[in-house]
Amino acid sequence: MTATTAAPALTARAVLLDMDGTLVNSDAVVERCWRRWSEKHGLDFDEVIHVVHGRQGYASMAVLLPERPMEENLAENREMLAAETADMEGVVPVPGAPAFMASLVGLPHALVTSADVPLSTGRMAAAGLALPEVRVTAESVGASKPDPEGFLKGAAELGFDPADCVVFEDSEAGILAGRAAGMRVVGVGPRAARFGPTVHVDDLTRVRVADAGDQGLRLTFG
Repeated sequence: MTATTAAPALTARAVLLDMDGTLVNSDAVVERCWRRWSEKHGLDFDEVIHVVHGRQGYASMAVLLPERPMEENLAENREMLAAETADMEGVVPVPGAPAFMASLVGLPHALVTSADVPLSTGRMAAAGLALPEVRVTAESVGASKPDPEGFLKGAAELGFDPADCVVFEDSEAGILAGRAAGMRVVGVGPRAARFGPTVHVDDLTRVRVADAGDQGLRLTFG
């Protein structure tokens, strides 16, 4: 059974969707790639994997190797993105994601992801999910989550005030970014519960979306 925190329905003008861990379960690939990186640099994998979720690779590297020049982080990030894009084994939709995405068709929504265009396109396709028309990817921003830039850009592209948007996120960095943008946050999955989302759900199987007319859209849980 999918659990949620006790919460009323949320009314919003638009929803902004993270990808990895929120719509797509890519943990197997992420762990394979970052385990190799951890071994290369002599770092403890358990500490590394705690940092990397939600951030762009170069930003994770900057946290993990704080003395290293950013140019090296950016170079290795390009290598990491290429490796992740080439590896789709085990990429599957988060439970409930196909129906949830189908329910958003015709309603204002955007993808806001730390992945770049090739990686986000590949993972959404591997999971059998359609890409939203509006997408904010790594190429679109100058700062990684937990900076709110991506969510603020997503709201602006959809034409709505940040306070009128609801974010769906799984990671600490993503939830902090959504809150910093002044948005309500639905935390998805086990990582999200402890980072203070407005609502927490185990997955997307019990999230319902309805057209609320002049009020925008209505989200219910459970």
